Amino acid sequence: MVLSMIDLTTLEGMDTAGKVRQLCYKARHLHDAVPGLPTVAAVCVYPNFVELAKSEVAETGIKVASVATAFPSGNSSLPIKLEDVRMAVDSGADEIDMVISRGRFHHGDLQYVFDEISAVKEACRHARLKVILETGELGTFDKVRKASDIAIAAGADFIKTSTGKIKPAATMPVTLVMLEAIRDHYLKTGQMVGMKPAGGISSAKLALHYLVMVKETLGIEWLDNHWFRFGASSLANDVLMQIVKQETGIYQSSDYFSID
Repeated sequence: MVLSMIDLTTLEGMDTAGKVRQLCYKARHLHDAVPGLPTVAAVCVYPNFVELAKSEVAETGIKVASVATAFPSGNSSLPIKLEDVRMAVDSGADEIDMVISRGRFHHGDLQYVFDEISAVKEACRHARLKVILETGELGTFDKVRKASDIAIAAGADFIKTSTGKIKPAATMPVTLVMLEAIRDHYLKTGQMVGMKPAGGISSAKLALHYLVMVKETLGIEWLDNHWFRFGASSLANDVLMQIVKQETGIYQSSDYFSID
């Protein structure tokens, strides 16, 4: 289940076409020595690599996600952010991971944050929208809850903790606050919203803790990659190590698995 919920990601300034191809190969073939493994949920790349990623995972069921809106800082004008989104969607992105304007949020301009998310949602057209709060920059649980409520009200299909570029990234307490925002929205409206903790989740044991928290807070319906994702590329190898150890009884080394 954890493997099927992972968004494999490469979001570096040194990304190349070759690195994206390798990432997509890993997404399709997590570990060929073990038959019957699922694919990951999605690969996440910058907008200029969406078309390539789309061709590499064609007919596999793997989604292509793209960061947008001046990721990771979010510091750009709204027209440029919307163009960024349209570029990714026109190239074939199934999902858009946007970042909110944290500066505007801290300044108290909450209406701007809402309107920006709403505009990005409209620009996404058919693509699902994940709204990154960058919780490590929000400071308090109250602000995390407020940002979660704004994102959900503005039309987010998912709310996401972090870009993975700053620390702290995802933590269980912050994720619980966001899950409770999703739960309260569902109880009021009957509408499900997805959740994506991202950054810092690198072990199978920790991933299982998150899944238990999701089940206890939201219910078993959310234990599906349509509604829950891990933004944690390094997590895949640790899960694979545990699976192979369970099957063979032999402890594994990370050297036995591809890095990307």
